[in-house]
Amino acid sequence: MSDWERASTARVLPPARPRKLAKVPFVELADGQVQGVVSSGSDIGRVYVSSVAASTYEFACSTNNNRPCGGARGMFCNHILALLNESTLQYGAERVARYLRVDVPEPTAQALSQTMSATRPSQGDNTAAASVFSQFLRHLAYLEFEASTAPVPELQWFPPTRAVV
Repeated sequence: MSDWERASTARVLPPARPRKLAKVPFVELADGQVQGVVSSGSDIGRVYVSSVAASTYEFACSTNNNRPCGGARGMFCNHILALLNESTLQYGAERVARYLRVDVPEPTAQALSQTMSATRPSQGDNTAAASVFSQFLRHLAYLEFEASTAPVPELQWFPPTRAVV
């Protein structure tokens, strides 16, 4: 790859391992936390927006309608555990551990969750749930586009540096 190609595009890293999207359709390392959308185990029409903050491990989990998760009562709920598991599949356990600033000898999803739980993190208010869910919906909208090699205007983040003749 030439210098121009490396400088002109955002590099996308492939997933560490393939993952199934049914349980956790959206996960990202952003805004100083691991955050994402987790499907409900009991209601097909309900999803949860879950997050764990770096350093403090403050966690939050609520439905897409901002109703608190019943399982997150002072400890990580199953939605957060699923989010951590899928984030290690998507980004690799080492990268997730570095991002969350968790010091474990051999990073795995289970080791990360146990180490963070042992610190007795506080439960947050999930103020970022609306923006995380909005990002998820925006990603879903891209699935509706027809396959094309033409540029997508919403994905052109940088202005052109040269005029086309």
